[in-house]
Order: sequence, then C-alpha cells, then structure tokens
Amino acid sequence: MILATNHGAVRELRLNRPPVNALNLELVAALRQAVEAAPQDGVRALVLSGAPGRFSAGLDVPQLLGLDRTGIAELWREFYTLLKGLARSPIPIVAAITGHAPAGGTVLPLFCDWRVGAEGDFKLGLNEVRVGIILPPMILAALRRQVGPRQAERLAVTGALISPQEALNVGLVDELAPAEQVVSRALEWCQALLEVPVEAMAVTRSNARTDLAGLFDNFEAELETVTADWWRPQTQQALRAMVERLRKKSS
Repeated sequence: MILATNHGAVRELRLNRPPVNALNLELVAALRQAVEAAPQDGVRALVLSGAPGRFSAGLDVPQLLGLDRTGIAELWREFYTLLKGLARSPIPIVAAITGHAPAGGTVLPLFCDWRVGAEGDFKLGLNEVRVGIILPPMILAALRRQVGPRQAERLAVTGALISPQEALNVGLVDELAPAEQVVSRALEWCQALLEVPVEAMAVTRSNARTDLAGLFDNFEAELETVTADWWRPQTQQALRAMVERLRKKSS
C-alpha cells in the first residue's frame, strides 16, 4: 500500500490504495511503519505523495462502518500514532499534495514540515463536520497552528472544501506547483534543506516544532473521546447518509 522510492538521501512514500487512497487500518499502519523506518535506514528526509489527481480521500468511511468497536478503536489509535510519528519525526517530511485531499487527506499534511499543493481543479479542507464527525481537538490545534485562529475556526466549523489557490492564500499549503511537478518540487525543497548544516538545522527544527510534537504528550483521553464520538447515534446516522449518497451518485 506504500510505494517507497529513494531519491538519493530523500525517500518518497507514495500512498497506493486505488482508486482514491482512502485511509483504512492497513494503509494507516503501513504508512506509520514506513515513516518510522526511514530514519533507521539512513534516510534524511521524506516526501509523502499520492496518485496524480488524488492525494487521499480521507477515511474509508464505507469500510469503517463495517467495523466493530474494537476495530474502530484500533483504527483511531493507529491514526493518532501515525500523526505523532509525523509530528515528531527526526527528519523533515514534505507533503506533495498531488490532487484532491479532503478530510484525512488534509490532516496528514498538517503534521508535516512543508506542503506543496497541485494547481488545478482540486479540493482540500477539513470537511469532517459535514459528514457528522466532530473535529478532534488535536487536529484543530494543528490547523490553528498552520493557518491562525480565525481561519482555523472558519475552515473547521464550516467544513469548507477550498481550492488550491485559496489554500495557499490562507496558509493551508505553503506553495503550489503544476500537478506534474508537485513531487519534484517537494524533492527540491528537501534537497535544499539538507544543504543546511545538519546539527544546526535539526536542533532548530526540533525547537520550532515543540508545540506540534507536544500535542501528543498524552492523547489517551482524546482517543477515548474520538472513539466514543464515532458511535454517537447522530454521527452514525450522518455517516450512513453520506455513504448512501455516494452509492446513489455512483450507480
């Protein structure tokens, strides 16, 4: 589910779960393991990418609705552990957002070092509330860190899906590139950073990301809340209604 390609000292981790890279337990676990393994392999930076036109559609809700309480609890724990791995990675990580990136597709880049978005008719944003999911506090905090409190409130509360250009304007992504150049631009950013003296960069980077890494000092209570929220009758109703709309749209 993860295609790993080494570009010198930089490794690209490409999400590979067609057709839309929807996040299920297996994909999340595979990505977590790949992120954790990279520094041990001597890799000095990572690029997280997706398929052309589709970075990730977020959580695979149709599949997740078939899981029991134990399965959902495992999914959320694995997802939070992945986010922790991104936030606390000892090496820089760039998100090459190769296309559409709603919900979880926008969450992953929030915990990376840099975000390159694809120009084009794509949508990004945290639309969780539109499908009945309460946006978890840690994710809201990461969004606030990225775009500031006012824009974070607007994007989170409305569940807006926005264009790449608006995402750039509000700071949700750091730069845009033509779709076919997103990965190469992310690699260039990594290579440029690796030319900076290693120790000075690494220590300063760690200090600069203390607030982001600190979100995970104790996430057990939030995990319990997020898991419980999944089983709220209102949440289940909204999620099943969304899946039914998608079914009708595709039929």
